Amino acid sequence: MTAPLPEGFRIDGWELGGVIGSGGWGTVHEAHALADGTPAAVKVLPTGALGPGQRAALGELVAREVRFSTEADHPHLIRTHAVCTVDAPHLPELDGAIALVMDRAETSLRQSLDEDGRLPDPVRVLRGVIAGLAHMHGAGWVHGDLKPANVLLGASGEVWLADFGLATELDGTHAHMPPLGTLDHLPPEWWSQRTGADGAVVRPTADIWAFGVLAHQVLTGGLHPFPGATARARSLAAQAYARGTAPLRLDAGLDEDWRRIVADCLAPDHAARLKHTAASIEARVRALAGEKRARRALLPAVAAVTLAGALAATGFTLLGDGGEERPARRTPASVTPAVVTPAGNIAEDSDVPQALRPVIVDAAQHCSDAEVTPALLAAMLKTESGFDPRASRRDEYGIAMWTPSVFRAWAVDGDGDGDKDYWSPPDAISTMSLYVCWLDQRFKQAGLPAADLPALIAAGWRTSDRTVIEERGVPARVQPYVDEVLRQLAVYGR
Repeated sequence: MTAPLPEGFRIDGWELGGVIGSGGWGTVHEAHALADGTPAAVKVLPTGALGPGQRAALGELVAREVRFSTEADHPHLIRTHAVCTVDAPHLPELDGAIALVMDRAETSLRQSLDEDGRLPDPVRVLRGVIAGLAHMHGAGWVHGDLKPANVLLGASGEVWLADFGLATELDGTHAHMPPLGTLDHLPPEWWSQRTGADGAVVRPTADIWAFGVLAHQVLTGGLHPFPGATARARSLAAQAYARGTAPLRLDAGLDEDWRRIVADCLAPDHAARLKHTAASIEARVRALAGEKRARRALLPAVAAVTLAGALAATGFTLLGDGGEERPARRTPASVTPAVVTPAGNIAEDSDVPQALRPVIVDAAQHCSDAEVTPALLAAMLKTESGFDPRASRRDEYGIAMWTPSVFRAWAVDGDGDGDKDYWSPPDAISTMSLYVCWLDQRFKQAGLPAADLPALIAAGWRTSDRTVIEERGVPARVQPYVDEVLRQLAVYGR
């Protein structure tokens, strides 16, 4: 990575401040205009180390971004105000770099989801995104790389689509773009088409698919609508859905109006998505906001907030790495305890701690598969740790006995504190639910007996999905563990 330009460096009429972001192509600095102090962001793209082909490709991306910004001006599209050349002979790596001067944002949607989990007003953000996308499509352009990192948020509530390096002008019903993009947001048909001399075919329906993925992420605190620990795995799951070998499983807590919008955007192929244009989706989103139905799309999230107080009240403290205690989160005054989810199908006379019951029920509701119940999660937690949030053995820790490296691949911020911590019962249990939901789907896709799924899920938790699928059942070495889970399941689910 090339070192950034120093603070105070001047490019034409702009003075640079600190670095506010970086990526594969370059670095973004905060900046202000020397003439009047107008704030801006300057994207610096070094060219010195690029080969002729790479330099030409970068030049095309910059030219496309500038041209689009000029032709498709809109309040929800980031603007490029100037393109400059860095004059810095004393900094050979940056001398001659391209600098794009753009609107200044406070943060990106990706950063907000990573740091805060659930946004305070997700519908406002999605309304801005779809309005910008509708304007792009109306002007004859496809974004081509819609994702949370390319949605910028301003200090005063502005919502901007950004990064138009892959934006492409339509030639009739489609356009061509380089075979680039982000795995998590590419439509399933992308993988079955051939890339010709002009690049890959892209249509507005690709942006509609990407908006469906993004909307699900915004409304659920960052959860992707397709299961998998990696972008590649999630892409394969999306392709299985498009082939009809796996159903679409949206988060169980989605508001019904938003569930329909997301499902329409995630129609399995281009033809099925054609009738759902950005303009029609914008009208639906605007109607929801106009009817004052922009409530939290994931009601169990409120329960998760109140549970931190409930855990503290009953003796549980949330632990950080190394077992150090940290203050329990206080329940905001605006949250009404009455919305805490009931105990579901956990037997009332069982030994599941009362403070954990809403956590377990909330986590189970995030999976729409019938086998993943509160009783099953409770049975696994009982067998793993006896509900002890300080449990540990070898390299497994916390109430769900997570291996840290595995937890990081799947981690969910269950308590909404901005941290994903396997010592935290809400984080560990929410992540357990996500993982066992994926195991359930894997075993169904592999054709394993439906009646055996609770046992197979328990076995997969202790071994792996591959081991269970290869052995076509519960491996003998974990049979005692599975038997204990099933015994507890019979108690908790009666």
